[in-house]
Amino acid sequence: MDSSCKFIIVTGGVLSGLGKGVAAASMGHLLSKDRKIVPIKLDGYLNVDPGTMNPVEHGEVFVLDDGSEVDMDFGHYERFLDIKCKAEWNLTMGKVFDEIRKKERRGDYLGKTVQYIPHVTGFIKEKFHEIAEREKADIMLIEVGGTVGDIETELYIEACRQLKKDVGKENVLYVHLTYVPIPSGVHEQKSKPTQQSVNQLRSRGINPDIIVGRCSQRLTPHVKEKIATFCDIDKNSVITGLDVDNIYDIPKIFHSEGVGKIIGEHFGFGEIPYNSCWENRLDEGDKKLKIAICGKYTSLGDSYASVIEALDHAGANLGAKIEPLWIETTDVEKDNVAHKLMGVDGVIVPGGFGSRGSEGKISVIGHCREKNVPFLGLCYGMQLAVVDYARNVAGLQGANSSEIEPSTIHPVIDLLPEQKNVVDKGATMRLGGYDINVKSGSQAESIYGNIARLRFRHRWEVNPEYIEKLKDAGLVFSGYSADERIMQILELPNHKFFMATQAHPELTSKLERPDGLFFNFVKSCLN
Repeated sequence: MDSSCKFIIVTGGVLSGLGKGVAAASMGHLLSKDRKIVPIKLDGYLNVDPGTMNPVEHGEVFVLDDGSEVDMDFGHYERFLDIKCKAEWNLTMGKVFDEIRKKERRGDYLGKTVQYIPHVTGFIKEKFHEIAEREKADIMLIEVGGTVGDIETELYIEACRQLKKDVGKENVLYVHLTYVPIPSGVHEQKSKPTQQSVNQLRSRGINPDIIVGRCSQRLTPHVKEKIATFCDIDKNSVITGLDVDNIYDIPKIFHSEGVGKIIGEHFGFGEIPYNSCWENRLDEGDKKLKIAICGKYTSLGDSYASVIEALDHAGANLGAKIEPLWIETTDVEKDNVAHKLMGVDGVIVPGGFGSRGSEGKISVIGHCREKNVPFLGLCYGMQLAVVDYARNVAGLQGANSSEIEPSTIHPVIDLLPEQKNVVDKGATMRLGGYDINVKSGSQAESIYGNIARLRFRHRWEVNPEYIEKLKDAGLVFSGYSADERIMQILELPNHKFFMATQAHPELTSKLERPDGLFFNFVKSCLN
């Protein structure tokens, strides 16, 4: 292994959901100007990937250009590091045990008893080294999912502990993210959860080089001193992980807390200057927009994390603050849709699956179409826009998606032909990045040009048998696959803004390069 490659290991304690992914991505952002950063996410669950999980269970499924379904933290990595991630960079225990089992069946272990240590931990470290060498990485940014103490992540923690011996302590830096609460009525930052969490980490053989304390306020010198004393770390290496409204502020906060200096000195880089392309995009302006997000996974905002990010990217570049209004569409009916959408500036119907809430979404889409409310449909949102148009404009009474109603008389949305004999659910959809041919003279062309490359995750499509009928009724399909079989973007020309795509443009949006559909949608809401 080339010792010039450095490793940053990010662990978390106290509770889940503290923001390890954003913290790791923020450190990577500080380092990425002159160095190649390769992120790895270690997930403890036994699923091979998150593709079969309900978004309310685990947050959104992030789809990479190569067609893999990965943890949502890869959205932060791609946006903060301006890179395209790869499938093998997301390691799950499902993948690890599957590979170990295959190796054992092949006889790769030469008759030895296969054990967690050294075989599983050795396999994990091999993956680190293989990826680092293949990608010619300057820094490997390794995030351990879950919380220290979880049984699911013990083998990852042990592999990361052993790494220091393998590559030398000067080439590994350990960062631990914890929680510093301020209990109601006490008005005092409490360090005990951090102390206990670090003790758990140290009991596993890892002494953190940086402790990031997530808190609603900047950590006081007293609390930093206390954490430093009990956790055997320099006071200057105790960093505030401040609660913020805009996650793109975090790299700047980390820099002001001295993270660049600590990392630079540890790895012999010298102090790392703050250099970000975001500076002129972080002042939101005084314009505010209320955007309704109408779905069925609204009980967990992380279900639509990239949608919110893409809205924020567009808003930041247009000087607007986006206020999302979550609308659970199982509660929406034709007679209350106007009330539910009262006061909103625009509506998004995002991706999803299944029949629950579908009629509510169709009612929302119909309201936007009839009342000239800016509308953006994503994946399932496009499919249901077609259902609405077929029923209420094209005269196809009873039209529906065969996913929702298999016996519908007009299956205007139907299963992709290649999906009809698929039995397994995991990694079997039409996944990943595809080029979209864009119709000349369309609104889509003004946004994307002749070709758009977007990411997909779907099983159903606009039924080719109904495309001409829908076109004759005035629906414009302005984006389609190269063979013109799969309709991928639609629009209504005489509407303030009514566009939908079978793709997920939110996955490729970045603060410095907001996706065009989101940008023009927000722009229409402002107008």
